Amino acid sequence: MQENPIPFSIKHWSDDDRPREKLVQKGRSVLSDAELIAILIGSGSKSESAVELSKKILASVDNNLNELGRLSINQLMQFKGIGEAKAVSIAAALEIGRRRRGEGETKIKKIGSSRDAYELLFPLMGDLEHEEFWILFLNNANKIMHKSQLSKGGITGTLVDIRLIMKQTLELGAVGLILAHNHPSGTLVPSNADKEITQKIKKAGEALDIKVLDHLIITQHDYFSFADGQIL
Repeated sequence: MQENPIPFSIKHWSDDDRPREKLVQKGRSVLSDAELIAILIGSGSKSESAVELSKKILASVDNNLNELGRLSINQLMQFKGIGEAKAVSIAAALEIGRRRRGEGETKIKKIGSSRDAYELLFPLMGDLEHEEFWILFLNNANKIMHKSQLSKGGITGTLVDIRLIMKQTLELGAVGLILAHNHPSGTLVPSNADKEITQKIKKAGEALDIKVLDHLIITQHDYFSFADGQIL
């Protein structure tokens, strides 16, 4: 009876197959997601290499790095071979990647479409597990004057203070607003509460010659625009 082969650890692999050496010799772009994660965790378990363990972790989230970034430390530690230190390394690396994307989008200074607003706001709320409500304040050339988080946890009338929105708009001298909130559930369908608060803010702005230009619902993978959907 043939015994099951014992997987070689990375240190027994050829230089061309070792993730660290491969990165140094060939550049980071040639490495697979699993190989990059293997570098973070350093070693696997007695039964599998770091790369094999990384592939298993990725498979659990359908090989989606955004989904991986949503896993908690405790969820990562459910994998055999992943202790707290390795779980923290994975979480920290993915958070750095999220923040890097956010800094990259700061080049958007003027909103020309709903896509521009989405690209600017997604890094702020796309991966969150709770709802947040944000506002972009624009001048008459649609240039961003300021962005602000208005509430956290939901967008009911008790959490969104319309008077505060108008006060801040007037203080900034803004004439246009883009509203945005995220749906952690992933649904892109506006709720009745979403529609009601949009109309309340729009009516309050009309009295002060302030226009609500759009309201975006942002999820981890896509967005819905009230303006594009012609329901503003």
